[in-house]
Amino acid sequence: MRLGTIISLGASAVLGIGALVVARVWLPSADEDSKAVDMAPVVVASQPIAFGTQLNEKNLTVVDMPTDATPVGSFRTVGEVIKMDGGAPVALVAMTPREAVLPSKLSGAGARASVAAMIAPGMRAYTIEVSDFGGGGGHVLPGDRVDVLLTRDLPSNAGKAAVAELALQNVRVLGINLNADQTTTEKASPKTTTLEVTASDAARLSIAGKIGTLSLALRRTGSSEVEPVSTIRMGDTRAYAAPMPTSNVTPPPAPPRRPAAAPRTGGLVIVNGDQRSNSSGAGA
Repeated sequence: MRLGTIISLGASAVLGIGALVVARVWLPSADEDSKAVDMAPVVVASQPIAFGTQLNEKNLTVVDMPTDATPVGSFRTVGEVIKMDGGAPVALVAMTPREAVLPSKLSGAGARASVAAMIAPGMRAYTIEVSDFGGGGGHVLPGDRVDVLLTRDLPSNAGKAAVAELALQNVRVLGINLNADQTTTEKASPKTTTLEVTASDAARLSIAGKIGTLSLALRRTGSSEVEPVSTIRMGDTRAYAAPMPTSNVTPPPAPPRRPAAAPRTGGLVIVNGDQRSNSSGAGA
C-alpha cells in the first residue's frame, strides 16, 4: 500500500473522530431534551363532542403536555370529570379532538346544557321579543354579539314622529328562541332573543320594551367599540327631529294706512233761481 493512501486514511479517521467529539460536546442528546421539559397529564376530547353531550370515558382521554403549556384549570384524570358529585357534566360548547376540557366548557355536575350554566359571573340572562327582520333576519346566532336598538314614537304637533336610539351595545347572545347551541347553522325565524346583560341593563330593557320596539344589530366578530348610551326613561319626550328651517327673506312692508275721510254734514239745500243755499246758511 502506498504511503500516500495510508496517510489519507489516517487523516480521514482523525477527522471523523473529531466530528464525533464535537457533536457529543455541542449537540445535546435526545435523553437530555426529554429531561429538560416537564410534562403534565391533561384531559382532552378523544372525539368530536357536540353541544349538550354528556361526558364519559369514551369521549375523553388523557395526553401529556409541557407543564408551561397546560391550560389553567385543566383536569388531570378522566375520573375528575365524570365522577363529580351529582353525575357527569355536559358540554356547553362544542369541542374538537385533542381539545382540552376546561370547567368553563362544562355544566355543573349532572346539569343539562341550560342557559343558566352559560351565564358569566355577575351577569343576567334577559329575553326580549323581536320580529323576523328586527332579530337579524336569522343571521344572529348564539355566541354572537349585538347592539340593541330602541325605536319609539314621540308626540309631535306636526304629526307622528319616530326616533331610534342605542339602548345597549356589545351584548352577547345566549340563545335564539329555545336554541343555545353556538355551533348551530340553522337560520330560524327569531321570535325571542336571550341576552347576557347586567342587572341594571335588564331593568333598562324592561322599560325600553314597554315604550317602543326593540331590534338587534349584528356586530362584526371581535368588534368592541362602544358609543355613549343615552338613558331611557318612561317620560322621556326629548325632540330628536331637526328643527324646521327658518326663512331669511324680509317680508314686504305693510301698505300705509289712508287717513279717514272727514264726515260729511248733511243739510237741506234751498234753490231760489240762480241762488243755492243750505239750511246752515252757506250760499253758492
